[in-house]
Amino acid sequence: MKSFKALLLFLTLTLVLAACNFGGDDSGNGGGEDGSSSSEGSDGKTINLSIASDPPSFHPALATDTTSGAIMASVFEGLTRLDPEGNPEPAMAENIDVSEDEKTYTYTLRDAQWSNGDPVTAEDFEYAWKWALDPENASDYAYQLYYIEGAEAYNSGEGSADDVAVKAVDEKTLEVKLVNPTPYFDELTAFYTYYPINSKVAEENPDWHTDPNGENYIGNGPFNLESFTSSDEIVLQKNEDYWDSENVALQTVNIDMVESESTALKMYEGGDLDYLGSPFNSIDLNALDKFKDNGTLNVSDQAGTYMYVFNTQDEIMQNKNIREALTIAIDREGLINNVTKGEQEPATGLVPLTMEGFEEPEEYFEPGNMDDAKAALDAGLEELGMEDPSELSIALSYNTSEAHAAIAQFVQQGWKENLGIDVTLDNSEWQVYLEALDAGEHQVGRYGWLADFNDPVNFLEIFKTEEGNNNTGWTDEEYISLLDQASQETDEAARTEMLQEAESVFMEDFPIAPIYFYTNLSVHEDKVKNMTPDPLGNVQLKYVDIEE
Repeated sequence: MKSFKALLLFLTLTLVLAACNFGGDDSGNGGGEDGSSSSEGSDGKTINLSIASDPPSFHPALATDTTSGAIMASVFEGLTRLDPEGNPEPAMAENIDVSEDEKTYTYTLRDAQWSNGDPVTAEDFEYAWKWALDPENASDYAYQLYYIEGAEAYNSGEGSADDVAVKAVDEKTLEVKLVNPTPYFDELTAFYTYYPINSKVAEENPDWHTDPNGENYIGNGPFNLESFTSSDEIVLQKNEDYWDSENVALQTVNIDMVESESTALKMYEGGDLDYLGSPFNSIDLNALDKFKDNGTLNVSDQAGTYMYVFNTQDEIMQNKNIREALTIAIDREGLINNVTKGEQEPATGLVPLTMEGFEEPEEYFEPGNMDDAKAALDAGLEELGMEDPSELSIALSYNTSEAHAAIAQFVQQGWKENLGIDVTLDNSEWQVYLEALDAGEHQVGRYGWLADFNDPVNFLEIFKTEEGNNNTGWTDEEYISLLDQASQETDEAARTEMLQEAESVFMEDFPIAPIYFYTNLSVHEDKVKNMTPDPLGNVQLKYVDIEE
């Protein structure tokens, strides 16, 4: 996130692949003379947030993480948008007509305009989706468009853009033909890979997205990107020309970059930040007990999985028994009770328990069973021609975060004490970390995936091919076949059974070590209203209000 590359990015504790934090420097972005936050001033209602680092991308088709996604959701808008409960509602599309066979969608666009005054047209959607699918543009999330006829063939180099069944019938009518009925397609069109791009600007200026401060950076969402200062801040201003601007309460959104969770906590407690939590920044783990005790911590289930991915192309990690031993030996209950403290659910599978058909946990292994872990380790050592665990040297990588570091240190200690394996820890800044994962420069890497839409396939399809967000290098023909069959199955019960079987094939080979299923954790000032993350971990700033 790509939730990704990752993605999630934030451990609110819900860090996904992701996982950046919204934050700034210690001085904050407050408006008062005493340095305190000012939510009401000459510029109207203001909210002060933070993220951990610069968004890796400002282009909807190139974004793969929750940090970039949180910015995109404010600056752009798709055919649909998720409401505060996470349900899709019409956005750029004023009307959506679905054919009887549920494979053809016809969208009638409302009167809306880009921030430079150009009208938003059906051509802008056709252009954007085909741009994402163009293999030359290397969009990691291009596969999210494979539901459209001809999309996969074009993206894989076996077809052409003309074969992609998305067509601007006229300026206000967009026709889309799907390969199979897709009941969650309205949710997909709310995702940032499906956002439009101002085709006229992009054709004239292909690098329009590389300078967020430039005149070519054009959006169509409830906010305009007023300014971006790398490693410092992002400022969003209400888009007065947005079609639904009368229902947008906030005038200004100040987003500081604050890498340290403890620093962000101090800023929050000092009044310089109004909110801590998904999808922006993480709450300092050391503060969770305090927020629980005073009743201000908001906790809810989130459709996301925190995991470690194994690089199955690595000399050591290609061994299934070693992967199995490392997976079993993680003390998930101890980690949750003593480190993350966010009421997460221990994970023994890939798909979160929030997903229909996966509500009951499948124990593909018995977590913490050291007899099983040591048996797998012994088998793996023998296959590798080693006699003792001390001969193994394993590197555990994660993106810079106090929370990720605390989790990694806990796991490192457990692997040493229970398996006798020496583990080195390696952390790097978010963008650098994503690039290393993509390049396969890891043995074991932190990974988080927060659902882009509410369906189990969103988790399973990550690992269907070696491309995109699959940082394991693992593939399996049976797994691919099951997902392909499920994509064509119209009987929901039969489809669910296929997806369950696919997860079983996946987990039996241990390309990942699932650790826990996310929860949404957040705290906010009393004046902040309508800012509770939805089940996917999203917060739509469009609906947020400030009441003094």
